[in-house]
Amino acid sequence: MKIFTRSQIVELDRYTMEHEPIRSIDLMERSAKALTQAIMEMWSARTPIVVFAGPGNNGGDALAVARLLAEKDYQVSAYLFNISNHLSEDCIANQQRIKESKKVKEFVEVTTQFDPPVLEANMVVVDGLFGSGINKPLAGGFASLVKYINTSPSTIVSIDIPSGLMPEDNTYNISANTIKADYTLTLQQKKLAFLFADNQQFIGKLKVLDIRLSKDFINKTESQYYLTEENDVRSKIKERDDFAHKGTMGSALIIAGSYGMAGASILASRACLRSGAGKVVVHTPKKNYSIMQTAVPEAVMHMDHEETYFSQAIDTEDFEALGIGPGLGQQENSAIALISQIRRSTCPIVVDADALNMLASHRAWLQQLPKGIILTPHPKEFERIAGTACNGDYERLSKAQELAQNLQAYIILKGHYSALCMPNGRVIFNSTGNSGMATAGSGDVLTGIITALLARGYDQADACIVGMYLHGLAGDLAAKDKGKESLIAGDIIEYLPNAFKRLTE
Repeated sequence: MKIFTRSQIVELDRYTMEHEPIRSIDLMERSAKALTQAIMEMWSARTPIVVFAGPGNNGGDALAVARLLAEKDYQVSAYLFNISNHLSEDCIANQQRIKESKKVKEFVEVTTQFDPPVLEANMVVVDGLFGSGINKPLAGGFASLVKYINTSPSTIVSIDIPSGLMPEDNTYNISANTIKADYTLTLQQKKLAFLFADNQQFIGKLKVLDIRLSKDFINKTESQYYLTEENDVRSKIKERDDFAHKGTMGSALIIAGSYGMAGASILASRACLRSGAGKVVVHTPKKNYSIMQTAVPEAVMHMDHEETYFSQAIDTEDFEALGIGPGLGQQENSAIALISQIRRSTCPIVVDADALNMLASHRAWLQQLPKGIILTPHPKEFERIAGTACNGDYERLSKAQELAQNLQAYIILKGHYSALCMPNGRVIFNSTGNSGMATAGSGDVLTGIITALLARGYDQADACIVGMYLHGLAGDLAAKDKGKESLIAGDIIEYLPNAFKRLTE
């Protein structure tokens, strides 16, 4: 699914109107009908509705919703804020229509002073103050109104986007001046801002409403941002040949686990095996030998010279993929071995966890990373690599995009919507996963999955896209059976077969 920017959404509306063709006011009516239907599905006509409409097209949508709800016998009070005496053309048209309506309980046009209505717990407030067109934080009277709405006990429903929230970059926005919706009814597609953790406090429960904007425009227009869907991933899954043997299914090397962190190497190697690699070799310190042999008998052990930490790079000529980092620790000798390993490896590489932290401690080494390397940091690990703290998710994503292009690397920013930043500047957001996966070892599992897919012959982009999706899907299936609170990293591995089956059957 493509995620369009604000300017592209404007173009999509314009293209639809020109090529359907349909008048702007009629497209607004179509949107209002979809919004009205969604509200009616959630609340009965016994629920009082208070609508706050701004001077632009978002306000026009809100006025149309107020009129349509009133026609369905809802008790509706509507407030249009026309402070500067400048309404959009379609807002004016819906202003006239609501004035002519015999059903609307109360309509007030606010031009100067505003005496706010009492908002009670049994009411639904429809926020149609501002849509996606704003480019600076709300201030003055509108900021005060937002704060009043946010402190009310009413349920808040925002049209398209919560007022005050910008569709992309909210780095310097003022959270207190942004509507905190309980529900957001967005039109046609998700906005980029909806995919960031720091904006979830404003969005509430999100529902995307299809208002039949031009499929032709959507299909032919390139986007920098994408959200994976199941069919996208299904089409990338490699079919296993009936005559396959372990030699044709790829050999993967996992370098993981200092002494006391053998669990990380267990999780990564088990996930790698469960994700289809024909052979998995684990390089780990000597003291982990008996633990690993017992926990992962299917893996082949390759022991480091040192008893407790990774100290030596090994030849990768016989491997199709390398995953390195889980539980390695951050010994300086390990750091030297790490960069040596990266330099001499001839296969695709996945770098995670302590390997990322060691690179962050030696940032000059970043320029020595081979093109196509895959880095899988969580937010704090990324900031260490980038060498700077980030002011929110949008800035972090922008810096990750820039770094991915500079290094010609694949960077997966891990989170609820994990974001794959590609060397060509595109970003692929993952749509699976849940909060139960916020548990130690979950990232080690992802490393094992992606390493296995690389060994199986997937290119870096597809290995990341399929790996993220499988990882999240297995977590979703596990959470369905076990609940989010009790989910552990091993459960994700346990449900990988179910995830593969869902995508292949």
